[in-house]
Amino acid sequence: MLRQTPSQMTETAPSAQMERLLAIMAKLRDPVDGCEWDRAQDFSTIAPYTIEEAYEVADAIERDDMADLKGELGDLLFQVVFHSRMAEEAGHFRFEDVAQAISDKMEARHPHIFGDESGTMTNARWEDLKASERAESGSTSAMDGVAKALPALLRSEKLQKRAARVGFEWHDVKGPREKLEEELVELDEASEAERLVEAGDVLFVAVNIIRRYGVDAEAALKASNAKFERRFRQMEDMAAADGTDFTTLSLDDQEAYWQRVKAAEKSAS
Repeated sequence: MLRQTPSQMTETAPSAQMERLLAIMAKLRDPVDGCEWDRAQDFSTIAPYTIEEAYEVADAIERDDMADLKGELGDLLFQVVFHSRMAEEAGHFRFEDVAQAISDKMEARHPHIFGDESGTMTNARWEDLKASERAESGSTSAMDGVAKALPALLRSEKLQKRAARVGFEWHDVKGPREKLEEELVELDEASEAERLVEAGDVLFVAVNIIRRYGVDAEAALKASNAKFERRFRQMEDMAAADGTDFTTLSLDDQEAYWQRVKAAEKSAS
């Protein structure tokens, strides 16, 4: 992929393009001459698009597509501008306040760069700074500030880390392993009405075990999803090459293809 050098990049000042984007948003939301769709939106209707755009940024990064990343970052920035414009119309805050808030936060969270502290930033120090911010904002629980809109797997890991910081944690991995066995039994014995909660308990404890190995649960499941999808597609391709419809095979025959795929991966590595 061709990459631009600094001399090839647009020379327009960031402030000029930011002002242009803010003006576009204001025009779209104009109560008389604006876009009907944009005028009809509110925070709750735009929030799903904001989340979607964040995922599309992550996807472009994973594909190492810098041209696409530029566009997706623009889409995500537009979401910030959209929310800020609606907040300004309601008298809450403006885009400038958003920019100031994050600037203030980053300077406060890097006292070794912008303040008087020396040395390097550690994870423990970072978490202490964040905890101080929550306390200053009126937080009374270690659970405060863990966004409810996070993906469930990621949120469970964050909740567990918060609990561990105040000592609510098994001493070693033996504890959650035993708890997992207990939760599996409870899932087996659960009524139909209880299965949702009991299944969630199984996943929650599994995340705890994975976390104890220093592995990010969300990244781990993402990798397993990718591996399963890749192997399944290869099974389908193998069956098709053999002149067989994979969907008509017995489970034993499908398993044979699964083993062939695994063997092919092993020999290739």
